[in-house]
Amino acid sequence: MDGHDENTRQRTGEGRPPGRKWVGTLRRLGVVLAILAISLTGALLGVLAGGQVDTDIGPFRARMALTPALSGGTTVDIPPLGALLLDSHDGPAHLDVELGALDQGRVEALIDDPASINRASQSAVEDVRNGVFRLGLRTVGAAVLVTLILAGLAFRDARRTAWAGGLALVVTAGSLGVAASTLRPQSIEEPRYEGLLVNAPAIVGDARRIANDYTKYAEQLQRLVGNVSQLYTTVSALPVYEPAPNTTRVLHVSDMHLNPTGWQLIRTVVEQFDIDVVIDTGDITDWGSEPEANYVGSIGLLKKPYVYIRGNHDSGRTAAAVARQPNAIVLDNTTTTVAGLTIAGIGDPRFTPDKSTAPAAGGLDRPTADQVITTGEKLATTVRESPTPVNIALVHDPASAGPLSGTCPLVLSGHTHNRQVSKLPQQDGKMPTQLLVQGSTGGAGLRGLEGEEPTPLSMSVLYFDENKLLQAYDDITVGGTGQAQVNLERRVVPDPKAGANVPVTPTPTR
Repeated sequence: MDGHDENTRQRTGEGRPPGRKWVGTLRRLGVVLAILAISLTGALLGVLAGGQVDTDIGPFRARMALTPALSGGTTVDIPPLGALLLDSHDGPAHLDVELGALDQGRVEALIDDPASINRASQSAVEDVRNGVFRLGLRTVGAAVLVTLILAGLAFRDARRTAWAGGLALVVTAGSLGVAASTLRPQSIEEPRYEGLLVNAPAIVGDARRIANDYTKYAEQLQRLVGNVSQLYTTVSALPVYEPAPNTTRVLHVSDMHLNPTGWQLIRTVVEQFDIDVVIDTGDITDWGSEPEANYVGSIGLLKKPYVYIRGNHDSGRTAAAVARQPNAIVLDNTTTTVAGLTIAGIGDPRFTPDKSTAPAAGGLDRPTADQVITTGEKLATTVRESPTPVNIALVHDPASAGPLSGTCPLVLSGHTHNRQVSKLPQQDGKMPTQLLVQGSTGGAGLRGLEGEEPTPLSMSVLYFDENKLLQAYDDITVGGTGQAQVNLERRVVPDPKAGANVPVTPTPTR
């Protein structure tokens, strides 16, 4: 009996000194932490080493790769044209898709038979689905394999190695499961493009086609791959950008502030996006002086209707200089019809060339606020009395926009140098009115260079359907004076009959 009791005490730890118990507990805790550390390290190394596959997407040879990331999302690299960024899912995994070389045989088929582009587009969805599935299996397998190797070398114990491998399996598969559960197929409707501006229209695609069936993920992906296929199979230049029937394209610019770079950017966008009319919501100059009037001569070179209202930095002489341009229309509490759009506009009531281009942090004082609001009320009266329903109203300061609520579907403004999208408070029984505030197309002029980084150059392409209602818009941002890269973000405006109609405010760009 004494021997039996002694064995029992040894197994249960009875009779051991307290210090020895703590040593045993700490040892077990150390083993658990070691298994956890090796599992996480092995999973991470496995994802980085093996989380990639080569696959065919239509005519392309593509590489898909997964990397750990808290923000998730998908990047589609199309070298050398740029990249599409999609808010496709949440973390902890980021998907990179790089379209690489073309299969020579498939390229020749595309050139010889244009219909094959459509067939390649049809297969693109299944290609991507199969590629992602293979990528997930490969990633999980690589994470488990690397973990087993590390654990085997570290522990030389089959049980602990198995625990580490199982934990790596749970972590990796669980992470991919989280990403899959947050999948947003509609993200293909609103891609963000980064690359050279000249390539943006062909890569992002036509807004009307995207807006018509924006809930159908497969169709959007087919169009995307179709656009890229046509781009790559064109030998000498980009494919002709064919406007969708009955779509009107408007370029909204504001706050040029004498920056000549702004005109270069405007000319590029007018040409590449097949713009029908340019709208300028003011502050084209800085001081409104006579010498500055020569700056507006570039308006005539655009050879497109140019609708303009005065900003608080523009004088009467500035407005007169704009009016002398053969394609310009100056609105001052008046309306005009251009490219099928009826537009009403009014100049800013102030002339403050000695003020900063951006509004003061404290906002408007009461007399100035009353003056600005009264301007909006005057334009609202003009809009209501217009014999033709007004599609767009123009004010320089968004503080003037309030009285226009319910009078027209869309109000455009500038002044703040900060791009914003919002809805005006809706009045009972009145139509909803959306307010789009533009940033500075001139990068705030010379003042834009005063900060640590140049103020970005901003403009937007607005797409109107056959009913002259806004269906989508592209926010274009160039990094600042002297920077050549462009950031383009697509925003699709939901049908108000289908539900809420508040578009997402564009993500701040770099």
